[in-house]
Amino acid sequence: MSLAPPPWLAHALRAQRGPIPWSAVVRGALSAGPLLCAGVLADRTSLGVVAAIAAMLAGINDRPGSRRASVKRIGMPALAGAAGMALGTYAGDHMGAVALTALLTLVGLVAGGVSAVGPVASGAGTQLLVTSAIGAGMPLPEEGWLRALAYLGGACWLLGLRLALPTPGALAGDFRFDGEREAVAAVYDAVAELLDAVGTARAGDRRVALTAALDHAQDALTGPRLRRYASSSAERRLHAQYAAALPLAEAATALAWAGQAVPERACAGPRRLAVAVRENTHTGPLPAPTRSAPALRALDDALLRAAEAFDRGRGGDLHTRRRTARGVLRSVLGAGGREYGLRVALCFGASVAVAQALHHSRWYGEHAHWYWLPATTVFLVKPDLGPLASRVLCRAAGTVLGALVFAGFALVLPRPEGLVALVAVSGALIPVATRHFAAQTAVVTVLVLALVMVGGEPQASAGRITETLLACAIVLIVGHLPMPGQRGGGVRARLAAAGGAAEAYLTHVLREAEGAVVRGAERPVPPQGGGRVPRRTERPVHRSSLPSVPDARIEGTAADDPRPLRWTLRREAYRALAEARTAIALAAAELPALARHSEGAEEIAAVLERLVDTTTACAVHLDDSGRLTAGDLDRITELLDELGRLDEGHGLVGLRRSELPLAG
Repeated sequence: MSLAPPPWLAHALRAQRGPIPWSAVVRGALSAGPLLCAGVLADRTSLGVVAAIAAMLAGINDRPGSRRASVKRIGMPALAGAAGMALGTYAGDHMGAVALTALLTLVGLVAGGVSAVGPVASGAGTQLLVTSAIGAGMPLPEEGWLRALAYLGGACWLLGLRLALPTPGALAGDFRFDGEREAVAAVYDAVAELLDAVGTARAGDRRVALTAALDHAQDALTGPRLRRYASSSAERRLHAQYAAALPLAEAATALAWAGQAVPERACAGPRRLAVAVRENTHTGPLPAPTRSAPALRALDDALLRAAEAFDRGRGGDLHTRRRTARGVLRSVLGAGGREYGLRVALCFGASVAVAQALHHSRWYGEHAHWYWLPATTVFLVKPDLGPLASRVLCRAAGTVLGALVFAGFALVLPRPEGLVALVAVSGALIPVATRHFAAQTAVVTVLVLALVMVGGEPQASAGRITETLLACAIVLIVGHLPMPGQRGGGVRARLAAAGGAAEAYLTHVLREAEGAVVRGAERPVPPQGGGRVPRRTERPVHRSSLPSVPDARIEGTAADDPRPLRWTLRREAYRALAEARTAIALAAAELPALARHSEGAEEIAAVLERLVDTTTACAVHLDDSGRLTAGDLDRITELLDELGRLDEGHGLVGLRRSELPLAG
């Protein structure tokens, strides 16, 4: 008999690891506490409370990354939170209980559907729901527009700290590109680690780590900017260094797929490039090439091109495409968005209805603070924050712990200065506490209870515990109710996106092969007895073919070089696969009643992953020889057939062999 805990319990006990983010800790200490202190000193305590709440929620979104990425990650949820604060305030002042419940339920439907778009949209949906409940239920004297302005000011204060305060990268003389430079260097390190693991059981995990590093670097470099293109030579150089890593990643993936032994000196090149990125120096001497196989030759060529890009640093395409409005709308209205929105709307609406009933029956007494129940429900019902059962357990345990800790502090701390200091300490702990949902809940509970007491309400630890347990019960019941349509919509949507991205990538490579066959008459005949086919005549690309990088000039490729688009499609395929894997892992850790709806998804994702890896290996072989072999096509056909068998009756992926250019 196995003693391993069930998946839903194992997830609740799991915590993230890593070094303490001291720069985020400093920002947390300087955010909510000073804002509350300023409000108290200016005799506008209620506005200080609102600004401190905004800084607290912004601190939860203050994750590792670049300054540019933090603008979007913190700013967009802050805008949504300010809108929710204004909406909730005016609705609470002018609507009755029934109309208010209906309105907030509709807000939950919209926020839940929007949350299916991605992490930033999910953060915006969370803050929209939380602030709409706070605005409607927290008794404050200010008008809605003033509350919204205070909320936006509190979030912008923390964002300003993120942009202005030095970080470890800035202390090394790299103030502008603190997160970007480290993210690009991590890509080269991940390539080296994958090469180290070629032929071992660790290769799969290292390939996943390489995908995560590429995703992180791409996000760090593609954040919002005032100008369309990189405006400085240092930034263009960094973009070129990232672009130069993509062929290396492609070759390393092909080597891992083939399981070929890699000489130790082949791993030294990417590591030297990583050091050059971190220290902003030249690459120095690179190891001698090893050209015994197509993937090794591709690795050597990529190293040489990277060294050239490091020396010139004229910029490079980041190989990403903006999401269209149609694509965003498809995510919101698709199976995942509909299920997500319906679950959030039902749970949020039910909690508002219960809270309103308790409020109007005077269960709360003379203090109106019914907002805690629906605000707690928001963090419990969000599917992307973790499995439902795990969130409920962690939220209950964290609230009880936080309430008991605050009750002890409330007995001994002077008011209000002691509570303001407690808010500052709690803000500093949030970046560390985000590693586990229970720890984060405990810290947030202490912080919010201190804010509420500074705002004039009495100590309410017992009431917060009761309301949290009630919210847990609501979410557990409503979250497991039968819903219209097919369950597992989030997993289905992510798998469908991964299948579509894999199909686009595979189709492009197969069309490359068709084009190479058509151009075969122009290629030199390979020498007798084998040997490498010489490459096409190399010449520079015309500027008109590089619309996204106006000053770039990539030499050594043909004018119709399909590789930049191929790298973009490969990045999209691997990113979509990573998102699907995350959604599948979360769904598998639900209680059995919900986990069963995603059964079989893991096997489909595994085949899709092998198909994308095989496509990458075929692309490398195509660059080397100018054609795909019958064995390459047979492997692709076998994987498509296996995918069709697994997906039969599910219709999750929709990728079919008959729709691809495999003839001949």
